[in-house]
Amino acid sequence: MTQPPHLASADGRPAGDPNLGTLLRDPYLAFSAELLVRLHNAGYTDLRPAHLVVFQHIDPSGSRITDLAAKAHMTKPSMAYLVEHLENAGYLQRSGDPTDGRARIVALTERGWQQINDALDIIATMEQELADALEPSRLMTLRCLLTQLGEQIAGAWVDG
Repeated sequence: MTQPPHLASADGRPAGDPNLGTLLRDPYLAFSAELLVRLHNAGYTDLRPAHLVVFQHIDPSGSRITDLAAKAHMTKPSMAYLVEHLENAGYLQRSGDPTDGRARIVALTERGWQQINDALDIIATMEQELADALEPSRLMTLRCLLTQLGEQIAGAWVDG
């Protein structure tokens, strides 16, 4: 049974069908939640979902909080709060920026690097599980399409 025209979206999808943003968001949130469960099982019980964004965006040589906040699309005070927690938990350390005496650089500690390495191993396992469930070629196609979509969006919609 087809929906009356007034119950269809502008692109002809029936009303209530998820939009592309939802189709991208829901798997991401589920993937992140499962990653956090597995990180907790690996001993990183002090991490919360918001902390993952810091590990996603920190440069290997360290980053300024301002740069981390910009990459994560967060305010500087929000990022500073996350960094402070991770610093107190031993994942990060702050030091002076050699190029600007007023600025501070946030860098991974040994524990931070261990968490990164463990997370990468967990993610590889999760991706293999998805490849087994979807078929490897379909997951590779999805990865290529998402890469192309990201490049298209960045080139068309995102400033700088």
